[in-house]
Amino acid sequence: MNATEEDVTLEEAVVDILKEKKLTVTTVESCTAGLLAGRLMNVPGASAVFNEGYITYSNAAKEKIVGVSHETLEKYTAVSKETAAEMAAGAARVSGADVAVSVTGIAGPDGGTKEQPVGLVYIGCCVNGKVRVEEFHFTGNRQKNRDYAVVRALTLLREEIICL
Repeated sequence: MNATEEDVTLEEAVVDILKEKKLTVTTVESCTAGLLAGRLMNVPGASAVFNEGYITYSNAAKEKIVGVSHETLEKYTAVSKETAAEMAAGAARVSGADVAVSVTGIAGPDGGTKEQPVGLVYIGCCVNGKVRVEEFHFTGNRQKNRDYAVVRALTLLREEIICL
């Protein structure tokens, strides 16, 4: 039995596109803590396109590992479009990858505020130096919010590379 398009997972589709376009990818994750990298690495042959991944849970790690500016974190917080953008651009720069995807947010059940509720997630994608950031508001429990963020990150990545 041959695989059909319906049998192809989102992460398989992303890895196939990256291979086809000869692009490399890296991830930098906060609230998903490696789930995104794990989903990509579940695909056989992903090592051909996956450079490295970073888990930058703390602000200090965001600064130290991918160069998010202290001023950005102070002014906008770790859960912001500005931080997601700097995370993605910094990960691409540090790793030398063509594409980098960042995820930062509040998975819950604690940590939310009126201004930044549980389920608020920013996902950034940097392709050849150009960054796009999307804002999401998920309403699941901690695991569901993390899973939703991974799916949306893979979707954003696919959207950004498919037209290259």
